[in-house]
Amino acid sequence: MIKVFSGVWPLLLGIVLIMLGNGMHFTLIGLRGGIEGFSATELAIVTSGYFLGFLSGARITPLMIRRVGLVRVFAALGSFMSAGLIAFPLLTEPWAWTILRLLIGFCMSGIYVAAESWLNNAATNDTRGKILSAYMIAQTLGIIGAQGLLTLGDAATSVLFIGASILVSISFGPILLSATPVPATEVARAMSLRKLFAGSPLGTVGIFLLGSVYATQSGMGAVFGSQIGLTASQIALFVAMLFAGALVFQYPIGWLSDWMDRRKLIFAAAVLGAISCALGWFTGGGLWFLMVSAFFAGGMTTPLYALFLAYTNDALATEDMPAASGGLVFTFGLGAIVGPLITGWAMQGLGPFAFWLVLGATFAAIALYAAYRMTQRASTPAEETERYLGVLPTSSPVAVEAAANWSAELAESDRESAAQSPAGEPGDDQAREG
Repeated sequence: MIKVFSGVWPLLLGIVLIMLGNGMHFTLIGLRGGIEGFSATELAIVTSGYFLGFLSGARITPLMIRRVGLVRVFAALGSFMSAGLIAFPLLTEPWAWTILRLLIGFCMSGIYVAAESWLNNAATNDTRGKILSAYMIAQTLGIIGAQGLLTLGDAATSVLFIGASILVSISFGPILLSATPVPATEVARAMSLRKLFAGSPLGTVGIFLLGSVYATQSGMGAVFGSQIGLTASQIALFVAMLFAGALVFQYPIGWLSDWMDRRKLIFAAAVLGAISCALGWFTGGGLWFLMVSAFFAGGMTTPLYALFLAYTNDALATEDMPAASGGLVFTFGLGAIVGPLITGWAMQGLGPFAFWLVLGATFAAIALYAAYRMTQRASTPAEETERYLGVLPTSSPVAVEAAANWSAELAESDRESAAQSPAGEPGDDQAREG
């Protein structure tokens, strides 16, 4: 294990530091926006700006890297992002924040493309799964840790924004100074939405709706907390619970997905997400009920993302997976742009607890569509499915494509091992678990 991570630990350390800075700024937008008197609709537009920038960056960054090189693009995007974070308290206007969020979303997307290209290049077929899993854990721990850092300062001042900028700035040191070779960055052309839908209607519709859920949770969660009167530390805990749930539920849901009809698991996870949102809606703001709701709602969101990726790959030929990965990331991004806008409009008209109403309705829509699709297509036998890997919604097409290729290769290896073993021997199960 030590040998596996000896060459990539600077990258993982850099990612943790980046996520500390980025995670701080996500929650700070809601905190400072409430202090400045921004409406829910204005903050929803600001939130959607990030995901519009992120979606643009996923498309444009690979072209930039091919023109001037990965290291230059990586360093330039890091500089722009650090400057953008410092500018927030200097330009406290919704239109300015929307532009800054566009910039930061674009930069973060490009940073993910670069970092994930390095990680993928450093991995072998034997180590890719472990390294990608460690990368996802590093991201999640960084976001959770960022919420703790928010308690060290006052959102009404510039201190926390400066702190976030410093974390992002120093995060590039371990990555750029490491001896890791610079890889060639290639991202497959995204599959068209029509072809993607024809191959996997549930994967396409589901991941669009999930994009709405994820962006609402990560971008509007702090806005909701601010509007119902939670303290800064309580808001930070609330956002941390959204991501803590994802960390806890990722493995058990992933294990189950390799053994049962993934549509049933998607349905069950979406129903649990809807129930947790209903709990947040009906309890009317009791602190610990809110924390439980956040834990389970967030805990279903990230595993559902990986489930939709795995389920879609099950329905496609191996050679179509790279293009499908890009299409799914694009579809998720469209949902992420739309979701906060709908939520902000609902919160403006119905009050802050419409946050839970929109989330719950979206989870319910996912569950209903999964139930419908189970009546339209026979299930894929578990032994013929691709492996599950806990890819995060924040990942670029590089990591999603790498995970799809890794899972396909591992699943094919499992099937070959099972075919060579006599039926019924324990080796079949062991191969599946490996």
